[in-house]
Amino acid sequence: MLKVYNTLSRKKEDFVPLDEKCVRMYSCGPTVYSYAHIGNLRTYVFMDLIRRVLRYNGYKIKGVMNITDVGHLLSDGDEGEDKMAKAAREQKKTPWEIAAYYTDVFFKDIAALNIGKPEVIAKATEHIPEMIAFVKALQEKGFAYEISDGIYFDIGQFPSYGKLSGQVLDEKEAGARVEENSEKRHPADFALWKKADKNHIMQWDSPWGMGFPGWHIECSAMSKKYLGEVFDIHTGGIDAVPVHHENEIAQNEACAGKKTVNYWMHGEFMMVDGGKMSKSLGNVYTIAQLREKGYDPLDFRFFCLNAHYRKKLNFTFEGMTAAKISRERIMATLYQHKISDAKTEQGVLDNYKSKFLEAIDDDLNIPLALGVLFNMLKEPKSKDIYLLALDFDKVFGLDFDKVTAPAVTEQKIDAPQEVLDLIEKRKEAKKAKDFALADSIRSQIVELGYEIKDTREGVVVTKL
Repeated sequence: MLKVYNTLSRKKEDFVPLDEKCVRMYSCGPTVYSYAHIGNLRTYVFMDLIRRVLRYNGYKIKGVMNITDVGHLLSDGDEGEDKMAKAAREQKKTPWEIAAYYTDVFFKDIAALNIGKPEVIAKATEHIPEMIAFVKALQEKGFAYEISDGIYFDIGQFPSYGKLSGQVLDEKEAGARVEENSEKRHPADFALWKKADKNHIMQWDSPWGMGFPGWHIECSAMSKKYLGEVFDIHTGGIDAVPVHHENEIAQNEACAGKKTVNYWMHGEFMMVDGGKMSKSLGNVYTIAQLREKGYDPLDFRFFCLNAHYRKKLNFTFEGMTAAKISRERIMATLYQHKISDAKTEQGVLDNYKSKFLEAIDDDLNIPLALGVLFNMLKEPKSKDIYLLALDFDKVFGLDFDKVTAPAVTEQKIDAPQEVLDLIEKRKEAKKAKDFALADSIRSQIVELGYEIKDTREGVVVTKL
């Protein structure tokens, strides 16, 4: 049975969906003011793995991911400029142009990483009426109050505030990056709707005058619209726990009067060279930059798969190179299995399938599942092994179906043209699966004084 770690309960739990046929899942998406970096993208690889494991277990999925194109202020304390407005000002474009450009780049990046798009993509700016209705409901229920600069959630009316992060309010107040607002009832009260001055670029009419939504309200409003008041899984990065997701829980449960998310799942941070990833440190990389350095996006996906999603992952270029080489070797070995006419006993295949399922169903233990694959590939070459690897790739997402023959590598030796012609004929014979002819050609090459070896890197020719 599938087990997942629930951040809310701090333990692994049996996964029991509300609807046994379809899992309802919400994933926090990007704030589209800049390029997504590899730390961000690790979170979406994690989201994709959950979706793939659910499908492997026979579930259908109704997934929703938001696109934050308004409302995400620079400070966790509801102060400062909106990130979209700041990017628009700096790049001399409209916020809508900024959003359109970076949204397009984001979807190209996740496609390159074989990350599937959730069934519903919800842009914040297209759901302003739903957010206003949600804020009004909170106000009517006594959980929100109005002050000069906006509508705020009153955490004093929600006694279980802090249950996701485990922070008590005094700790949260001490650790939060908040500026004192004497009108707020508690320093940790957060904005549901901000009133805008006439110069603010993005604003909408509301019962409280012209303004724009708080960052947290969009996820509550859109998850309710598409998934209902109660749904199965909410995912995101671990950085969202102490503020964004804590506030989401408060909004959701205050409005619904009950628990609204059954399983909260979070992916851990990505480090760089053992330290924090930061633009100011110049160690934030994008998929485009990895490509410029010679890495395929799937090398990065494979790099991510080698660490459990709840473990910090340390990015280094040495690690990326190792992942690239390892992935290439897997593909070369898979090709050897693919072209084999041999069979593998069903009991052997069933054993590997069982171990694979046990690994992925243990809170998405993908590193262990990769170990099952590595052991399986050591079996005698067999098309059956290749076909089972394709089945595993429904979870890995590494394009095992695109394996091709390794490039022929000839050593620079003074070999006669007759030998080089035979090498080409042998290559064609193997491609046509005429292995008897290929073996005969090998013997002819040996008789001419040369040896030919098939390696993971290709064909190597040496003089005897």
